[in-house]
Amino acid sequence: MISQQDFHQLKFQTLKHFWGYETFRDSQEEIINSVINRKDTLALLPTGGGKSLCYQLPALILEGTCLVISPLLALMKDQVYQLKNNGIEAEYLSSELDEFDAEVIFNRCKDGLTKLLYISPERLTNRIFLQNLEEIQLSFIAVDEAHCISEWGQDFRPSYQNIKTFRQNFNNIPCLALTATATPKVLEEIKTKLNLGNPDVFKKSFRRTNIKIISDKIADKYQRVLNLMKYNNSSGIIYVRSRKEAEELTKFLQRNHIQNIDYFHAGLPVKEKNEKQNAWVRSQNKVLISTNAFGMGIDKENVRFVIHFSPSQSLENYYQEIGRAGRDGLECHTFLLWNEQELSDFDRILINQIPSKSEFQNIVTYLYSCFQIAENDLPENVFQLHIQRIQSFTRASMAKIKNVLNFLHNQEIIFFNTNRSLSSLELKINSDEIELLPKKDAYFIELLLRNYSGLTTHKIMFSELTMSNKIGVDAHIIKERIKEMQQKNYLEYIDGALSSIKFLKHRDDRAITGRYWGLFEQIQKNKLQKWEEMKFFVQDTEFCKMKLILSYFGEKNVRNCGHCSVCEKQKENVFGRNVSHEILEILKRKPSGVEEIAIQLNYYEKENILENLIHLLDSGKVKMLNFRTYAFNHEH
Repeated sequence: MISQQDFHQLKFQTLKHFWGYETFRDSQEEIINSVINRKDTLALLPTGGGKSLCYQLPALILEGTCLVISPLLALMKDQVYQLKNNGIEAEYLSSELDEFDAEVIFNRCKDGLTKLLYISPERLTNRIFLQNLEEIQLSFIAVDEAHCISEWGQDFRPSYQNIKTFRQNFNNIPCLALTATATPKVLEEIKTKLNLGNPDVFKKSFRRTNIKIISDKIADKYQRVLNLMKYNNSSGIIYVRSRKEAEELTKFLQRNHIQNIDYFHAGLPVKEKNEKQNAWVRSQNKVLISTNAFGMGIDKENVRFVIHFSPSQSLENYYQEIGRAGRDGLECHTFLLWNEQELSDFDRILINQIPSKSEFQNIVTYLYSCFQIAENDLPENVFQLHIQRIQSFTRASMAKIKNVLNFLHNQEIIFFNTNRSLSSLELKINSDEIELLPKKDAYFIELLLRNYSGLTTHKIMFSELTMSNKIGVDAHIIKERIKEMQQKNYLEYIDGALSSIKFLKHRDDRAITGRYWGLFEQIQKNKLQKWEEMKFFVQDTEFCKMKLILSYFGEKNVRNCGHCSVCEKQKENVFGRNVSHEILEILKRKPSGVEEIAIQLNYYEKENILENLIHLLDSGKVKMLNFRTYAFNHEH
């Protein structure tokens, strides 16, 4: 047994060696001590509080493998990639890996080499997984995003309910539950549903004193962002609603000579995603325009601003996203751009995303009939999914179809893969049958076998582009030839550039129309409720923005932050501020537009600046050079 003193020393050596830090943040050390002492632990650490270190570090110190349960494949991949970069043995299991890959991972755990094994929650009921686990020494389990256990959230994952039974079957293995966003009601739910025995609870305040929240009601957002970027020389994130918007805003800024900017979204190939992400993490002044697919698990300390081009869907999401700014404790700004028209548009979009019960049933039934799956059947294949075909058959909107597919994915009824990934190939015939094929086909299959020797024994992942470069044949022609081979039943092929679907549960029409429809309906209601709460936050001009967030997360006796856009306005009303004088000082230096003045006045509201400018124009102290630019009138 290692003594407490040795553990203490080992903690700091490990922290320094793998993460390069000398000290822990806030309650990290106490949480780690609780885990090392094999206590059930519940930690509510807001974004930027260094959640992942709380299980990654004890996993390295304790004997055995730590099982990390995470609901998001993208987050798992991201964490494992970063850990491996740091020289830490970590792996993840997901439905997209074939049995051969999974076996290699299990063997590394059995040999005690892998310290962290990331899994999705549905794996806890997988028979092969449980059998393999009996030969693996587990140190503890870490439940990430533990709020997913709550039926009152929009992230509810029923398979989180399996953790309780799993723990009991493994001698009540110690559990660390982590979340960045949970109301008091959800925290109680986590304790009960994970069966945490008298847990050590660590709850850090959500207050971030270094974040200045600016709510900006504005019509021309493109111009606003351009003006902010003109004066920017630091690293930041601009969150947008869609992939298309990310690309269009980037092009607009680049056309206007803003260079240090790039876009990021889930539709990019993995290699390109990693390159963009790494370039941003290393830079001092790069800005990424991204959908909310970006930022999870990324620990960059010098993010000086976060701009929301549109409001987030919920206060939880919003707080998590602004929490990526100012992790070094230095001052940072967050801008929330909005207008009334957009809020009502989003009301309509949300309503239009929700199918009726019959539309919901039609979409699910079409999925089963399209791939010829009968009641109680569970095929093993991965199928190529053409979403347009579902649309032309069901006449439902794309938004409704995607909503249902994402729901089925989250409920682990299907594994719905929309990320561009490597393609997969599996040989359906024996090697000795190849010479019996027509000459042209036999030659092509031999060509594949020469380039991918593993194809004779298991499913392989490959890139058509890499193969195209290797053999000097156009990637499109390779795809067409492989599809021909698939039609002749020689190969099983999944094109990584298209969506795919794997069924994870037997077909059960009664459950779909009963239990699952009820759950789907509840999640849609939760979504609408959270949007209403977000809308109040956006439009309200009376309450301190940080105070609203803290009250939402159940913090009592909250005081005003003193520097959000609402607090600044109130201070001005009480103490007065000579904005006209400040405007004149700026215009004495150089002629400027309203946007430029607003930014130099520390992001002051444009409406108020315009009011002041009208008075200054009337009094002759200021003149207009053109309809956008104002100058100091020296003749006055």
